[in-house]
Amino acid sequence: MALIVVESPTKARTFNRILKIKNLSDEYFVFATVGHFRDLPSARIAVDFDKKYQPEYEIMERKMKMVDKLKELAKEHDKIILATDLDREGESISYHVAYILGFVDEKWPDFELKNKSKLERIVFHEITPSALQEALDNPSTLRTDLVKAQQARRILDRVVGYKLSPLLWKKMGKNWLSAGRVQTVALRLIAEREKEIEKFAKDPYFEITGLFESAEEISAKLISRNGESYQITNKIELFDGSYEFSKTSIDKKQSEEIQAELKDETYTVESITKNEANRFPPPPFTTSLLQQDAFRKLRFPSKLTMRVAQSLYEKGLITYHRTDSFNLSSKYVFAAKDYIVSAYGNKYALDKPRGYRTKSKNAQEAHEAIRPTKAERTLASMKKKLGAPEKKLYELIFQRALATQMKEATIKESEIKIKSSKGYEFETVHKEILFDGFFRVLAPGYAKNNSTALELKDSGEISLKNLDVEEKETKPPYRYSEGSLIKTMEEKGIGRPSTYSSIISLIIDKHYVEKDFRFLKPTSLGASMSEYLSESFPDLFDLTFTAEMEDSLDQIAEGTQTIVQTLDKFYIPFEKELLKVSKDKSLIDIKEDMLEEKCPKCNSDLIARFGKYGKFYACVGYPKCKYIKPNLRFVKDYFCPDCKGRLVVRYSKTGKRFYGCENYPTCKHVRWALNVIPEKKDAVKKTPETKDSAVKKTVKKTTKKAKKKPVKKVSKK
Repeated sequence: MALIVVESPTKARTFNRILKIKNLSDEYFVFATVGHFRDLPSARIAVDFDKKYQPEYEIMERKMKMVDKLKELAKEHDKIILATDLDREGESISYHVAYILGFVDEKWPDFELKNKSKLERIVFHEITPSALQEALDNPSTLRTDLVKAQQARRILDRVVGYKLSPLLWKKMGKNWLSAGRVQTVALRLIAEREKEIEKFAKDPYFEITGLFESAEEISAKLISRNGESYQITNKIELFDGSYEFSKTSIDKKQSEEIQAELKDETYTVESITKNEANRFPPPPFTTSLLQQDAFRKLRFPSKLTMRVAQSLYEKGLITYHRTDSFNLSSKYVFAAKDYIVSAYGNKYALDKPRGYRTKSKNAQEAHEAIRPTKAERTLASMKKKLGAPEKKLYELIFQRALATQMKEATIKESEIKIKSSKGYEFETVHKEILFDGFFRVLAPGYAKNNSTALELKDSGEISLKNLDVEEKETKPPYRYSEGSLIKTMEEKGIGRPSTYSSIISLIIDKHYVEKDFRFLKPTSLGASMSEYLSESFPDLFDLTFTAEMEDSLDQIAEGTQTIVQTLDKFYIPFEKELLKVSKDKSLIDIKEDMLEEKCPKCNSDLIARFGKYGKFYACVGYPKCKYIKPNLRFVKDYFCPDCKGRLVVRYSKTGKRFYGCENYPTCKHVRWALNVIPEKKDAVKKTPETKDSAVKKTVKKTTKKAKKKPVKKVSKK
């Protein structure tokens, strides 16, 4: 009998279910380590620099019983099969299992496997009966290069954290701060963007749009007069690249003059240029693309996306979710074609499967993109019980993978130019979807809204129905959201997709960054720390150098570079810079985030502080004055229907966002959505019952019923 070791109880249950289906339950016993169990201790740096950066691993105290049980089971079984995830972290867990069971002869920085006949490693991209059977039939050995790459990353991060953090404690007077090799660069991206936004000079301009009427109404923008364009495009350089923005050259005076002339003009359709083009579906999901799309469409933080994807993978519903590859197996693409034909018809199916070229130079083509394990398994047909986030993410993955094997959409674009008798030229583009193709699955609403044919004739007269003059100003680059930060980190080679969620979660949890609705904004603490580290260590926290270190880790995984070479490349210059910076005894002045209003109790300043539930404002006179003020985020133009107070954003204990009245607890109005709230303060109406009030009523009714029931007396005997 063989012992199969996995890292997750959910994964173990899926394995047991599959083994039962295949009548193999008597041949295998599945055991879960519940994640990592051997790691560097937190009390010290645990890296021996005199012995080529040798790490000093220890078994976690809370995992001692698990390790004892694992050793006991290993003695009872003839063979040990390592079945952890196929990435570096999974390989590392398998390595530590092999080590504690006596299969590894560790001679840092190398190690050798012994008694190999009893130890096997199986690798699979999905947890399905066929994939598991194939893996068991074709076992391999532990991939030591992946283990070395994981250990090198762990040591690098430990060295930076434990060497640099004490320096920050001294400089900033806060003994809970921490710095990280990739974490600091991610923080720097956000902090530099904030400085660029503050520096950006907003420039006002006017935009004129005409509503024209012929056989149908057409909205077109004024773009030029007598061939002289009103459009101006500017480009500025940012920390992470370039930023382009456009405006018009029309000022207020000119807009008034143009309006006066346009009202008495006659208009003709100068030209209609028609062009048919095919729109192809986007590639299947990689880890990075999944995190970006889940944030954009579902508003899922990256941490939630990865947790839900892990659950779907371990339940056998999707392929492995940590991947850089666009590859789809032949098994999937042919099954997808059959499903497309049956569900949508032959015209939506491809004659040959569509493939995508992977852009990542480190992607392993043997891996697959993220897809459902069964092409025909729709959410409606699924018998498994899934939570709401699992359903949403599965649907996203299902639709994206299926769309890649559907026919391209055909779009007719008509560029319309309208000219006045005095040479003013308006322009617009009309889109008509001739064949929806993959839009049928991926964007049915877009296809429906762009299905109207253009009935306008070339060179015909057209009348101006209305002019819309809008005053605008140039917009600075947007702050990063989680999705756009992940996109930039991937483009610049900062970190790896599997680490993005933990990096972002860390800088938020440490209060270096705060969420301003969907955007990330540096706190005063984060901005000060980023500026100090980037000035003191300009090379080490540079985008290019950090990307080169990631490449070095990849080279270790490929077996073309050693651990010591990579660690030397980072640590030697880092140690020199650290020694030089440590000699400077000056302190960092943190500009506190301060409210304009004063403390109502003692008239002192109110400054930002961070607690378990996020940001709040406290009196600078603490502990003498303990006044605190919550950090309320008001929703513009939305007011409470009960007391006319402003609505503020709040979060439940589970992290779900809702909206409540600013006058709580006097007014207890709450709701999950804003779409039914009157937008004007005076328009106070009876609004539909909210979910919270419905729950309160249900509780109240239940309580009343409970009171009416007679209570049985229990004898003391």
